[in-house]
Formats: sequence, C-alpha cells, structure tokens
Amino acid sequence: MSEVCALRVEDVDSKRMVIQVRKGKGGQDRMVMLPERVLFALRRYWVTERPARPWLFPGADPEKHISASAVQDNLRAAAKRAGLTKKATPHVLRHTFATHLLELGTDIRVIQMLLGHGSIRTTLRYTRVSTSLVGATKSPVDVLGTREQKKIG
Repeated sequence: MSEVCALRVEDVDSKRMVIQVRKGKGGQDRMVMLPERVLFALRRYWVTERPARPWLFPGADPEKHISASAVQDNLRAAAKRAGLTKKATPHVLRHTFATHLLELGTDIRVIQMLLGHGSIRTTLRYTRVSTSLVGATKSPVDVLGTREQKKIG
C-alpha cells in the first residue's frame, strides 16, 4: 500500500503503459502494468483533482503523500457503499490480484515480479487457485493419442 501512496506523477508512463514503483518491496524499483481502465480513471482523477506535484495522491498536507490510513478508510467506505459483505482491505486486493493473474494463466515468476517478492514461496502464499479452475484444467492424460499430444512430447 505504501507503494501506491508514494506514487509520483512521473511514475505513470502512459506511452509504455507501465507504472514505475520506486523502492518497493525489499527497497527495489520495478515496473508494473498500467491497464487501460486504470489509465482512464487516473486521467479523470487528474482532470478533476489536479493533484499538487510531486505526489499523484497528495495528503491533507500537499507536501506529503496520502497516508495508508486514509487509503484504508476510503476503501472501507467504498466497499460499504458498494454493498460488499466480504472484508475489503488493500492486502485482500493484493491477494485477489495475484490469484486472478494466476487464473488468467500468468506465469508465477511474472506474478512474483509484479508483487515485488524476492522469494517465490512468498508469491505462492499470495495465490489461491479456485475450484472451478482446477476442474477446468485439462490433464495430460486427456491429450494422449490426440494432436495436442505433440505439445507435451
């Protein structure tokens, strides 16, 4: 969450569709994808709010970025307005992001890099595999004697 709070305006690279995370997990810089929907939302935010530089999300004191507690409070209020009954926290969103990436077929090493984890074990703890995904997974046994067998040798 501190990574989002400390985003600077120049960290959003709409030409390459990435966001630069400065001194993220483990003090390492990294790049993460910038989905078009997020870019559009950020542009709408920019037009209405005109945040004071350097912070993309300035705090009550424009010299400082938004606080983690302000993000938590706003997320909690948004979840309540949306009628969500499940717990909504930045950490839950991070777990959900990792799980959905995995379900979309994203390589676990890419997920590790996006989350900024030094160890693949940490990333594995973040990901949950849904029962529907397990049920929809084709077994190598199912491709024996078919054209698809060439893919596995």
